[in-house]
Amino acid sequence: MTGDAHASQDLGERWLEHGRERLKSVDLAPRAETFGLVEEVADGIARISGLPDVRLNEQLRFEGGEMGLALTLDADSISAVLLDEATGVEAGMRVSGTGEVVRVPVGNGLLGRVVDPLGRPVDGGPPIVETDRLPVERPAPAIIERDLVSQPVETGVLVVDSLFALGRGQRELIIGDRATGKTSIALDAIINQKHSDMICVYVAVGQRATAIERAIEAVKAHGAPERCIFVAASAAEAPGLQWLAPFAGFTMAEYFRDKGQHALIVIDDLTRHAATHRELALLTREPPGREAYPGDIFYLHARLLERAARLAPELGSGSLTALPIAETDAGNLSAYIPTNLISITDGQIVLDTRLFAANQRPAVDVGLSVSRVGGKAQKPALRQVSGRIRLDYAQFLELEMFTRLGGVSDTRFKDTLTRGERIRAVLSQPRFTPLRQADQVALLAALNTGVLDTLTPEAIAALRPRIAPALDDAASDLVAAIEAGEKLEFAAQTRLADVVRTLVESGHG
Repeated sequence: MTGDAHASQDLGERWLEHGRERLKSVDLAPRAETFGLVEEVADGIARISGLPDVRLNEQLRFEGGEMGLALTLDADSISAVLLDEATGVEAGMRVSGTGEVVRVPVGNGLLGRVVDPLGRPVDGGPPIVETDRLPVERPAPAIIERDLVSQPVETGVLVVDSLFALGRGQRELIIGDRATGKTSIALDAIINQKHSDMICVYVAVGQRATAIERAIEAVKAHGAPERCIFVAASAAEAPGLQWLAPFAGFTMAEYFRDKGQHALIVIDDLTRHAATHRELALLTREPPGREAYPGDIFYLHARLLERAARLAPELGSGSLTALPIAETDAGNLSAYIPTNLISITDGQIVLDTRLFAANQRPAVDVGLSVSRVGGKAQKPALRQVSGRIRLDYAQFLELEMFTRLGGVSDTRFKDTLTRGERIRAVLSQPRFTPLRQADQVALLAALNTGVLDTLTPEAIAALRPRIAPALDDAASDLVAAIEAGEKLEFAAQTRLADVVRTLVESGHG
């Protein structure tokens, strides 16, 4: 029994010593916890009292687990925009600050997924495997950190690549009235990256859920969805999520840019984003300005789009190209939001309702559209054959208007009208049928040498899909040279035109 008593005593001493060691690591000092109270909730905004130490744009956590964002700080209250459904937030509920700004997951685990602006999957798939979490608001690269835009973004849309070329790191606005094909051009650009090294991010802001589904299905059917990220904030989502969506999309795309890769982001669209910002600003009692938009609406979109850039070699030479979309009313480009965005971006592709109604697809207005940067990145072969197309087409459109009104004689300008009609037929292109640069060069070379003058517009449309296999068979060396960015001698351009001529003469057109 004595031995058992000693063993029991040793065990007790060891347990006591272990307890003392554990107590040393426990912080027994008093801890202050600050929390506020929800005073009222309405229209996606919660007005909160207390929380004197909360900072602007800090993420807040409500008692039921819902999240919010401190949008305005007044002397005695905070206006927070809800990032979840407001059904679980009630007056009298406790709110605490997290000390953190809103962060979203980034990394390869997002590729091929459909997520909400907080990075939560909404496609029914497994949880996101994130590499890191980065703030949605990040500073744009400084001037010294940027490099010249010198590499092309090939959209596969002939009218864009030949007349308004885009460069990696550029911001090109796609603007036009409702239902004129703005999203179609952006999706064509995403789909054409199927064989490139670009990561694509599609951000839907305030769109109908069915429209978002159609866009995603189009990329899945024709593109490479495994290298795309879809950020969906439909019109049914909380206004806070719609407001946050473009910033979250840029952060997800910047991860790849900062790794030295290339990314393309489409924001569809910033007009609805501006309307959401106006809604939240008026609800939080910010003073309205022009067209009831708050004074910071220009800064909001400027700081967003400035994040698109091509980085200097010391930072990896990655690039982020932005294609924001904006909607006009009755073609009014001088409205407040369109003028803001036009002045922020490096050019705009303007879509015209009249052209769309005349079955010109894509309905690009060549007179109002411009690219202020990408021409420097255009591949030499395409630049060689597209030199006069824009001027000739603009002259044709003006002349066509006069002839429609009986202003000039048809016989006098028959050649100009005939060539203009052929240019229009060449620039017309169905959705989801991207053209390689070599196909574009061959088409324009054939146009310049008069090969297409005898064809009807319908015959030119039938000829287009047959050009790629014909070039691969008869001029594969020239295809490789064009893709490599080499200039073409006149003889090489003639050879490309002859390939198209052979197709025409053999009746394949």
